[in-house]
Amino acid sequence: MFASLGELDQRLRTTGYIADSLATSTVYLATRLQKPLLLEGPAGSGKTQLAYAVAEAADTAVERLQCYEGVNEEKAIGKFDESLQRLCVELKAKSANVDWESLRTELHSQHFFSAGPLLRALQRDTPCVLLIDELDKVDYAFEALLLELLSVWQLSIPKLGTIRAKSIPFVVLTSNEERRIGDPLRRRSFYLRVEHPTAEREAEIVALKTPESSQEFHAGMAGLAKALRGWSLEKPPSVSEILDLAQALKVLGTERVTADMRDILLPLLAKTEADRRKLLLRDGFASLVYDAQQYSAETLRRGIA
Repeated sequence: MFASLGELDQRLRTTGYIADSLATSTVYLATRLQKPLLLEGPAGSGKTQLAYAVAEAADTAVERLQCYEGVNEEKAIGKFDESLQRLCVELKAKSANVDWESLRTELHSQHFFSAGPLLRALQRDTPCVLLIDELDKVDYAFEALLLELLSVWQLSIPKLGTIRAKSIPFVVLTSNEERRIGDPLRRRSFYLRVEHPTAEREAEIVALKTPESSQEFHAGMAGLAKALRGWSLEKPPSVSEILDLAQALKVLGTERVTADMRDILLPLLAKTEADRRKLLLRDGFASLVYDAQQYSAETLRRGIA
């Protein structure tokens, strides 16, 4: 996908994703060695966005399998279209001479199979990014389903047979650590811990999205993000939510968050009732703004924002 580490770093920045040197080198090695990449870390830290940024940087598509409790093999790999199979049988049955053995073989071919994201990723003519998102929401049995794909780049499907990859996708597995991912998948993957960015890096991210704004504004957004994440909220803000807040402030015609803006900004900052009540406590929001200003000043002093 990428000719060099420098090319990857440059292309990621072009997409607006600022990765540290460890993340960039790990992604580069994983793409070159055709290894899955397991990303673990808190929700909203940029794991999913990294997969999309790599796809954009490589000018390729993303096949996404969103995991959830109850997701099964049919959702992941695909299933036969039974209604289409029945229609085919009805039409063929009208013929006087039906080769039923050939018909059965035809009914169990890919012409009658609706592919899911795992199979679609293997059947692409050129490599794509296969994102298996929030893998921690499923059980170990579903993990086992992925082992053949990640080991030998093929899928064995009942009645359809073994489908080998036309191209080998770059696989990204993400986990918010609701449960521990099993060792068989870990052995097959490169591992990368993804935390919320430092204030300096978040200021740089905000600067990419709002280049017309001042350094003080960029540092202010990063400082507010750091303050919010240090408040033990039920739902600390993601990087994308901080970018939304930055855009909202631009719409409001201001570059500075003050204590008297609490009510208008509360719907953007508090995403649960418990967090809303916490920010509504006496002097709560004013204290948050004070902390944010201290972090912002520290970021500016370092001269990185």
